[in-house]
Amino acid sequence: MEYYQILGVAKTATADEIKKAYRKLALKYHPDKNPGDKKAEEKFKEISEAYAVLSDPEKRQQYDTFGSTGFRQRYSQEDIFRNFDLNDILRQFGFGGGFRSGTTFNASGFRSGGSSPFDNIFSQAGMRGGCGGGCGPQPVKGGDLTYEMSVTLEEVLHGTEKTISLRQNGQTQNVSVKIPKGIEDGKRLRLSGKGAPSSSGGPAGDLYLRVQVEPHPVFQRVEDDLVVEHRIPFSEACLGTTLEVTTLDGKKFNVKVPPGVQQEAKLRIKGHGLPAGPIGHRGDLLVRIAVRIPRTLTPEQEEAVKALAAVAL
Repeated sequence: MEYYQILGVAKTATADEIKKAYRKLALKYHPDKNPGDKKAEEKFKEISEAYAVLSDPEKRQQYDTFGSTGFRQRYSQEDIFRNFDLNDILRQFGFGGGFRSGTTFNASGFRSGGSSPFDNIFSQAGMRGGCGGGCGPQPVKGGDLTYEMSVTLEEVLHGTEKTISLRQNGQTQNVSVKIPKGIEDGKRLRLSGKGAPSSSGGPAGDLYLRVQVEPHPVFQRVEDDLVVEHRIPFSEACLGTTLEVTTLDGKKFNVKVPPGVQQEAKLRIKGHGLPAGPIGHRGDLLVRIAVRIPRTLTPEQEEAVKALAAVAL
């Protein structure tokens, strides 16, 4: 779902432009103006979801960073509509009636203190509103499940697709999961309907995959940058040298180490770190210099160091 296209605005649109676009579309597709029109109801849902994301600065930044697919993998339906008070927004736009005071739009749909003529607007997505006393209990959604999934740093760099085996009711089901580039340690991926089955005939719960990025023997991750350590002898730290550095994806670079380089100095290879999300720019590779001090010296080395000390190096 491409939110900017749904609202008909550019990605550079201001908050006021986004609000104006939503008001125009809400006036057009609001259920009051389209009674019984299922297509209008679906459109009203779409524009409300788009506005819920693009009107929130933090969610909009995440959407711009990770794109539609990456954003949906990071944000569940509940996350998207959390604290989104549709009733308050519609009042700002001049709509009267409809949703009762305090109605909010969340993962369970419109919630109100009583019946509403719009209770069933979101029923097709399993998001029913309050029914009041006029309808029976709704089927309960199955429980959510959480699994741990390990990925390598190379998989973070390129993205990957993994197959996991889920066992439910004595049967095993293989599910393919796309791991987006640049995913961070601890992030969760949501697979809708792959959780525990409902005990009352409702929809199955969701499966959340918590990502664990495995430690790498060579590279250390610092946000979107990678750090690799190279140890050089004291003489090369004094006189300078050239290092051959291999990146995570196997590319080789000759990096000049300037004379007099200090311990823990970092030399930068721009654009050879990790991607900032599925469509983000790559960070940098930082070559950390460690000066190797010998624990013991040969007689010749000891004489050379004494000679250096004599000239107060």
